[in-house]
Amino acid sequence: MTAVLGIIVLFFLLVLVCSWPLGSYVAAVIEDPDEIRWIRPLRAIERVFSSRLKGFYLLEMSWKEYFFALLTFVSVGFFVLFTLLRWQAIWFFFDPHAVNMPSDTAFNTAISFVTNTNWQSSIPEIELSTYVQMMGITTQQFFSACTGMALLCAFARGLRNKENTKIGNFWRDVVRFSVYVLFPLSLFVSFLLVAAGVPQSASGSVEYQTMEGMETELPMGMVASQVAIKQLGTNGGGLFRANSAHPLENPTPVSNVLELVSILLLPLALCRTFAELVKAPRQGILIVSVMAVLFIGGAFLACYAESSPIPFLPKQERSFFEAEGNMEGKETRFGPFWSVLWSVATTAVSNGSTNSSISSFLPLAGGVPMGMIQLGEVLFGGIGTGIVGAVVYLLLAVFSAGLMVGRTPEYLGKKIEAKEMKLVILLAILPSALVLTSCALTIMQPVGRATLSSHGPHGITETLYAFSSSAANNGSSFQGLQANIPLYNFLLGALMYLGRLFSAALILALAGTLAEKKKVAVGAGTLPTETVSFGVWFGFVTLLVGALNFLPAFTLGPVLEHVMLFFPIHR
Repeated sequence: MTAVLGIIVLFFLLVLVCSWPLGSYVAAVIEDPDEIRWIRPLRAIERVFSSRLKGFYLLEMSWKEYFFALLTFVSVGFFVLFTLLRWQAIWFFFDPHAVNMPSDTAFNTAISFVTNTNWQSSIPEIELSTYVQMMGITTQQFFSACTGMALLCAFARGLRNKENTKIGNFWRDVVRFSVYVLFPLSLFVSFLLVAAGVPQSASGSVEYQTMEGMETELPMGMVASQVAIKQLGTNGGGLFRANSAHPLENPTPVSNVLELVSILLLPLALCRTFAELVKAPRQGILIVSVMAVLFIGGAFLACYAESSPIPFLPKQERSFFEAEGNMEGKETRFGPFWSVLWSVATTAVSNGSTNSSISSFLPLAGGVPMGMIQLGEVLFGGIGTGIVGAVVYLLLAVFSAGLMVGRTPEYLGKKIEAKEMKLVILLAILPSALVLTSCALTIMQPVGRATLSSHGPHGITETLYAFSSSAANNGSSFQGLQANIPLYNFLLGALMYLGRLFSAALILALAGTLAEKKKVAVGAGTLPTETVSFGVWFGFVTLLVGALNFLPAFTLGPVLEHVMLFFPIHR
């Protein structure tokens, strides 16, 4: 297992080397892209948007105006995508096989993609036409990532500004992140994926002949371009139901590593972006250090749990298990290690794509990805929202530490008082309240229990994972749960919407209250937030809040199922 830990650390260092300079670049283009000469050709694209938006593009907004702009953007995106999905048969002249999607599935899918969740109840290669994938799905994968980045920009300005009610302009933040970051980066990664064997075709399908002589069709499409933005934008929704386990989305170990790096790239880079936006470089180092320890520890725990032999296996099968690892539900071209590492990474950063069946993992190995989601996906997290979630926990750590040692609770010169702590607490407990309530109500319904592939602890894990994934805008599935029924489509859709927009409203309200505060000078009574001891406390608070929110329910799922491995007579 020492070699496994070494590979995890080396992989993380690879991503860190790629992402750290990128974080500085993102901060520069958000603040003033004119300072970077080589991107001047892209300025023409921004000028097109600024001329169309006119006054809206230059207007500085309060947190309420910023949220209204965000809400408008998301609502229009939902309406357009729902319309495309619900009546996609009107595009028959592009795709004669296109059929209208049922209203509940269209509702769920549209909300899923505009909230950066990308939960897929449907079978995309069958139920979605190629042109709807391109015009609707891929477009929202760009827009939803930009929405998360806008929250980061507004929150950083709230901490940086003093005695000011304005926190920036939503439209300008969205355009700049899309034009200068997501578009060129996605184009570059698309070329790399094509070189690695991922197809890119405007054809909806390719006809071929099987070895038995039967004529059939292979679903195709603009795979490389959608995979690029799905990974870079922490989206996760692919062109195929099998997602990144599909050989056309992820054909080789080389493409697997490339996509895995893409998943972590921007979330890690935005830690430095945040630090530069608030003019406090050491804060970025602190956050990355704490989150790196938690991420590497979680990945190692999951790999160790997945490689531990099952106690009641016969001796011969146990020897094979120790030699090959648990291969159930995994692609042979990736194996257990890269499958488990992918699942941990994709849930740590709110990506949601999968290259294996998490339901086939051993209990604790499957519990780690769910735990990553239930921590709030703050171990780098989704685009923008992850680092903001980490800072929310950091504010909680500052306040609690300040009370214990008798220091003034301050962060970056802003006093953390009752109003800010109320918003912080709401942000910390909102996901668990939504998830646990929805999960309990569903399990109480016969139709909810009938859709489970397993009962007992594994069935609880299936349901709890689905609701945790939706509320946290992750979108990955534990598999096994048959969620494409009206009950789940509407309930999970509502959970995605509330999880995204309620959190956004609270984040912007917190940014607004912080922006109005004056900055106080650092003194002898100020609690230092850049030390190793505070970093340890920050990590402890992050784990503690997650445990308090979900540990009882978590114990009834993965923990109980793991204990049952040692008592097979009760299984």
